[in-house]
Amino acid sequence: MCGLAGLWRRGGTAGDEAADLAGRMGDALALRGPDDRGVWSDPAAGIALAHRRLSIVDLSPLGHQPMVSSCGRWVIAFNGEIYNFSELRAELEQAGRSFRGQSDTEVIVEGCALWGVAETVRRLWGMFAIALWDRKERRLHLVRDRLGIKPLYWGVFGDLVLFGSELKALAAHPGWERRIDRDALAAYLRFAYVPAPRSIWRDVFKLEPGTILTIGADGGRNTDIYWSAADVARAGIGARTDWPLSDTEATDRLEDLLGDAVNRHMVSDVPLGAFLSGGIDSSTVVALMQKHSRRPVRTFSIGFNEAGYDEAAHAAAIARHIGTDHTELYVEPAHALEIVPRLAEWYDEPFADSSQIPTFLVSEMTRAKVTVALSGDGGDELFAGYNRYRLARSLGRVLSALPAPLGRVAAGGLTAMPVAAWDRLFGLVPGRLRPPQPGDKVHKLAGLLTETPDTVYRRLVSQWNEPEKLAIGGTEPIGPLTDPGLRRDFPDPLDRMQLLDTLTYLPDDILTKVDRASMAVSLEARVPLLDHRVVAFAWSLPHRMKMRDGESKWLLRRVLYRHVPKSLLDRPKMGFGIPIGSWLRGPLRDWAEDLLDETAMRADGLLDPAPIRARWAEHLSGRRNWQYPLWTVLMLQAWRRRW
Repeated sequence: MCGLAGLWRRGGTAGDEAADLAGRMGDALALRGPDDRGVWSDPAAGIALAHRRLSIVDLSPLGHQPMVSSCGRWVIAFNGEIYNFSELRAELEQAGRSFRGQSDTEVIVEGCALWGVAETVRRLWGMFAIALWDRKERRLHLVRDRLGIKPLYWGVFGDLVLFGSELKALAAHPGWERRIDRDALAAYLRFAYVPAPRSIWRDVFKLEPGTILTIGADGGRNTDIYWSAADVARAGIGARTDWPLSDTEATDRLEDLLGDAVNRHMVSDVPLGAFLSGGIDSSTVVALMQKHSRRPVRTFSIGFNEAGYDEAAHAAAIARHIGTDHTELYVEPAHALEIVPRLAEWYDEPFADSSQIPTFLVSEMTRAKVTVALSGDGGDELFAGYNRYRLARSLGRVLSALPAPLGRVAAGGLTAMPVAAWDRLFGLVPGRLRPPQPGDKVHKLAGLLTETPDTVYRRLVSQWNEPEKLAIGGTEPIGPLTDPGLRRDFPDPLDRMQLLDTLTYLPDDILTKVDRASMAVSLEARVPLLDHRVVAFAWSLPHRMKMRDGESKWLLRRVLYRHVPKSLLDRPKMGFGIPIGSWLRGPLRDWAEDLLDETAMRADGLLDPAPIRARWAEHLSGRRNWQYPLWTVLMLQAWRRRW
């Protein structure tokens, strides 16, 4: 994994100015690539590319970037991995292209020289962010992979174009104007991340997944969507009417696809392992890794001593059954708390998925032993694993028949009992059947009873349900969740929720979290479940292949049960979380109180402190658990102080 950055001042630059500035931008990404540093520039054109390298495939100097094509026309800075580069290289060699090294980067740049940018990108299987300069046409091409696994930011300031893997690279250039986008801030308060294409800064954007952005010498811009999750979903749904496979045939097909994807993701010239949480997704990845490996796969998991947050014992049991070389670390609260003040440095725009902490901790532990780790991310979105899918479908039916006043009465009754009291009551339920954090879930359910069938999903993914009342001067942007065309094209609620998560939550939360946490320790994280062939197949599955007899991820489980006994996995789904609610009342209280200081918030002029302080008081009293809305504000305030 690597980091890329660059600038283009279309009027040209003097001497070494462009190279010096690009080098400074690249150095801001040193953690993404500690093994090598490279800068290429053309002062007359005003362009400079910078690269920081984490050496994974072809460790020799022949993998150095930025890289120039053999014909001299194309210059590339690339972050990611291409898993079919060997096949593409063979095609290129047959067509007469010559190669100096063995890297996938060289395959991309030689492919562009032969096939053109768009055709080359469509041929790539993998995760990638690419900056490509055409010396002949003086055009800059910025490219992002299909699902948004790798990040790429860009902005235009007059005749200056800036781009990079993280915002901190752009911040290193003196020409960047730092102005907070208050509309993006409102969106952040709802989702706990800033949804693409915006960033927290005005005039700086995330390149959206599946997109090629081309900027010409005259400043004109063209966007080519070379892969669309919505189009893939439509095609898959259309194919369901003639579903030809039996249950066994479908299981065989999925195992073949996943096995090939996992096998390709294991290509590495450095030590490789996997995150193992003990859940369905990571266990499937590890089981298939072991199937394709001649030696025990190295697996890593972390545990917490707090009840309701620990899956380490389950992960260890699965590791023993599969036969992996397993490492686990039980995290003490003090260790996790040390991470909190550093989060704003790694997530250089506001980001408040609290599982960022355990994700960093497992990455840190893993990096001590290996340089590459496979992860199970993506399984929930593809195979309908989130609890909210089942809840939203059921609630939608209930709310359609429930008079609104009755819903409000029921909600009031559920919230009359504090979270802690609900937790004690659920303590009477057998552990195998008891969900994690039951009191918190009951209070969340109460909030949903005041919604309509059409707004249940949005409420489920919202931290602050009316963010415009909190963000001063901010208007929440229109996005996929409010797009009436999406409801028309995807009338089934399950299809629509899965697509919304694939378009928003997956790239902007899950994949962002994994990228920043792993890159903070110079670890490459790979996500084989998001192979685009697996994605297409998952969309073709009838609903009964995803949810059946009370089981989510039905078909994915059938693959896993061929390798791991069902008895080792038969338990309620548990998120990769931490006890942030109790920490805010305990060891994090002083830190939080400082960030939530009413006088300071008023002076900032970003947020209305009144509703925040009200929820803070309720949380401290134990009457309500507002951990996630409060964490969203706290991460914003921590980010503001740092950046």
